[in-house]
Amino acid sequence: MRDTSQKWRMLLGRFAQKELGSILSTQDQKRDQSLGYLYDREYQKRGIKLDADSSRAGSNDPSEPKALRWLDEAQTLFPRRVFEKIEKDAIERFQLQELLQDSKRLEKITPSTNLLGVLLREQERAEGALKSQLRHIAQNVIDALLERLKTRIQPSFSGRRNRRSSTSHRCAANFNMSKTIRRNLKNWQHDHKLMILEEVHFFARQKRHLDWNIVIAVDQSGSMQTSLIYAALCAAIFAGIPGIKVNLVLFDTSVVDLSGQVEDPLGVLLSVHLGGGTDIGQAVEYCETLITQPSRTIFVLVSDFYEGAHPRPLLNAISRMNSSEVKMLGIAALDDSGTAIYEPRIAQKLANIGMNVAALTPDALAEWVAEAVSQ
Repeated sequence: MRDTSQKWRMLLGRFAQKELGSILSTQDQKRDQSLGYLYDREYQKRGIKLDADSSRAGSNDPSEPKALRWLDEAQTLFPRRVFEKIEKDAIERFQLQELLQDSKRLEKITPSTNLLGVLLREQERAEGALKSQLRHIAQNVIDALLERLKTRIQPSFSGRRNRRSSTSHRCAANFNMSKTIRRNLKNWQHDHKLMILEEVHFFARQKRHLDWNIVIAVDQSGSMQTSLIYAALCAAIFAGIPGIKVNLVLFDTSVVDLSGQVEDPLGVLLSVHLGGGTDIGQAVEYCETLITQPSRTIFVLVSDFYEGAHPRPLLNAISRMNSSEVKMLGIAALDDSGTAIYEPRIAQKLANIGMNVAALTPDALAEWVAEAVSQ
């Protein structure tokens, strides 16, 4: 257990050494050096010179661990969640090239949208064998993310819970709490205040018969990278659900229809060019041409709503969709945090004319879509 001064020493880093002295345990000294190896780069970026007297090891010390050896050691020093944050910062924030060029290390790193974004950016600059290698690893990351998302999204499309029927298929979303409690009341242990569950019951689900078109339009502006990655992954999963057709459109000041590549998220993401201007209205007008059965269509607009063109074409197009009974959802951010930075005035105007506007996780998007197609 660390005392208060030791906690402050770990928090403040190397510059607290002079005032607080050598108060860290051997293990905490290793952690301190490990953190310094990465985060002392922030001082250097700001022009602060770190001389030998102010450091534990010194950035020019030949015994200083190389990037890969340092990362392997850090994995043994920190809890998993802390290590994943360090790992993410090493690649995304400080761009440790040695990590990016080691395929074995990259394949061991926890798949994430941040890692995927870095790989996609780096492969654009890479050449020859490294470019091919980074694409291969990016595909592996996409496959892992898809598998993870499928387990979260597909249950939403397995049908409504049938409260009159049970199933042996065990799924937390189908848990029948009341029946489970009733059947196990005999196992209540009063002294210990607990119930031993001998029988666990789950609702069955009624299969849905789907015939819907989902049109997804995604903003390519720089702030939307994580949302764009998740949109491409969700589109691929939706496309794999029987009875659902998916159109995928990317836009900035031009419009690119990638509906033919929707089942290839890597191909979609390699087509992306982040940044530049934005003409949301033009993209929405194009998406209107893809709608053949308005009452059986879901239109999903993934954007920060910073419209570079005049907003009138955008508002008119959304108003027409609303009048024709298209189900509409505007997503200001599509990621696991569900938080967003967006233009509130345009978002509010869209909401006023019938579009649902929200920042969503992929799970919440799946639930919204599944609920829409069940009505």
